[in-house]
Amino acid sequence: MNISGILVVVPPERYEEAVVALSALQGIDVHHSDPVTGRIVVTQEAGTVGEEVAGLRRIKSLPFVTLAEMVYHHFEESDEAVAGLPPELEESGGLPQVPPYLNE
Repeated sequence: MNISGILVVVPPERYEEAVVALSALQGIDVHHSDPVTGRIVVTQEAGTVGEEVAGLRRIKSLPFVTLAEMVYHHFEESDEAVAGLPPELEESGGLPQVPPYLNE
């Protein structure tokens, strides 16, 4: 099982619509939200890393979402889970590199 914490940011005027839409998504629970800033903290449960990534993409595709980023990730390690990592999560999968000045 994979559990991830995701920060979602929406325009404050779309806050209520966003909370309803996020709550309707499978595996998503809304835990904290701030209508003034449009920030919403959700957790997502998924069976595999691939399903977890698909769930994050589903959140990002909602028309009113300004930002959705995974800030926490936990999975119970198994050979199947590690072998099933999608290419975008592999070390050479094209993830953005940390800017050099952040490594100083």
